[in-house]
Amino acid sequence: MKYLVIPVTLLLLCTGCKNKPVNRNDTPVARVFNSYLYHADLRDIIPSGISGNDSATMAKDYIEKWVRNQLMLSKAELNLTDEEKDVEQQIENYRSSLLIYAYEQSYIRQKMDTIVTDREIEDFYKQNQSNFILNRTLMRGLFIKVPSGAPELYKLRRWYRSEVAADIRDLEGYCFKHATLYDHFNDGWVNLSEVLRLLPASLSTAESALQSRNYLETWDAGFVYFVNAKEIHAAGTVTPLELVKNDIRSIILNKRKITLVNELESDIFLDAQNREHFNIYQ
Repeated sequence: MKYLVIPVTLLLLCTGCKNKPVNRNDTPVARVFNSYLYHADLRDIIPSGISGNDSATMAKDYIEKWVRNQLMLSKAELNLTDEEKDVEQQIENYRSSLLIYAYEQSYIRQKMDTIVTDREIEDFYKQNQSNFILNRTLMRGLFIKVPSGAPELYKLRRWYRSEVAADIRDLEGYCFKHATLYDHFNDGWVNLSEVLRLLPASLSTAESALQSRNYLETWDAGFVYFVNAKEIHAAGTVTPLELVKNDIRSIILNKRKITLVNELESDIFLDAQNREHFNIYQ
């Protein structure tokens, strides 16, 4: 990201960094000492087709930034030593880095295999499980909150624990009709503590109950609460694969990029060495 900032600063410093020419019809919009900013300079940075108000605002902002940068440049010129002001080598290093990076990215786009198989992801996951340790307890299941006066709660007590397709359909129909809150987490993992905060019971008591039997029923003055934690991954255990699958794919691709760049550098070096394109003097 630091490479993206430098060109903008250079543009502000260089735009209008010139003494006022004798024969120029354009009028300046700002001056800092002997440097001038002209209307033509603004036309180069303001997009066509924007409204008059937006154009005026953009021009005003740019002029102020230009003035501030010119003042900073002037102060730097006065206070830095000749050695500190010699930035030619830095500019050359920056240019070299940009060119090398652009070439590497072009080479990667042409050469890198971007397909990562499930088998590769699973193998990486198994070999690096210590890198995927949970710092919180996760659950997958469902949460239900119904008014204590809801009808046929005895059926709900059976349905929310069931894995039978017909019971699940009945559960969903019942909850859509009577439940104050019904969340089905089977398609994803959620933070267990966030679910337990919805219960009137203490967090430690509720978590202990779910850890031992995976389901929980509790109540307060107005509601009955049901939780079925069909799967629980405790803090300190390995994160479920589906949660880190995309991260692993990115890691594998990044490793391929690094390998490609290293191979490219080695190939270029060896080829130049064989052709005697360089010498290293002792």
